[in-house]
Amino acid sequence: MPDLSHGDAVDVAAVNSLRSAVMRLGRRLKHQRVDESLSPTEMSVLGTLARCGHATPGELARKEHVQPPSMTRIVALLEAKGLVRLEPHPDDRRQKVVSQTEQAEAMLEESRRKRNAWLASLAEGLDEDDWAKLRAAAPVLEKLAHL
Repeated sequence: MPDLSHGDAVDVAAVNSLRSAVMRLGRRLKHQRVDESLSPTEMSVLGTLARCGHATPGELARKEHVQPPSMTRIVALLEAKGLVRLEPHPDDRRQKVVSQTEQAEAMLEESRRKRNAWLASLAEGLDEDDWAKLRAAAPVLEKLAHL
C-alpha cells in the first residue's frame, strides 16, 4: 500500500488532481437529479438501501457517516415521502429495519438513467485512448469510494 502522506511531488500532484477532478465531476453529477425535492444526503441513503437491501437507522448512519439522530430525521422525511418503509427488526423489537419502496426504486432508476446519459455524452468527447484509460480506472475509483 503506498504511503502518500509523505510522498514525492508526483504523488502529491496526482492526489491533488484526482481530488479536484472527482469533486468537480461529483458536483456536476449532483445537478443531474430527477427529484429536486430530495437532498443529496437523502439520495445517498436511498442509494445505500438499493445496494444493501435494508438496514437499521444505526447501520445507515454508520454507512453514511452521519450521527444517528440525523439519520432518524432523514429516514422520517423519506418515509413521509413514501420512499422508505419501516418494519420491526426480526431479532430486536426495539429496532426498526428501513427498506426502500417501489417508488424509490423507480426514482433511483430514472436518476441513474439520466446521470448515465449525461456522463456518456461527456465521454463522447474523449478520444479512444482516454476512454480506455477511464474504463480501466472505473473499478479502482469504485473501490476507493467504498473504502
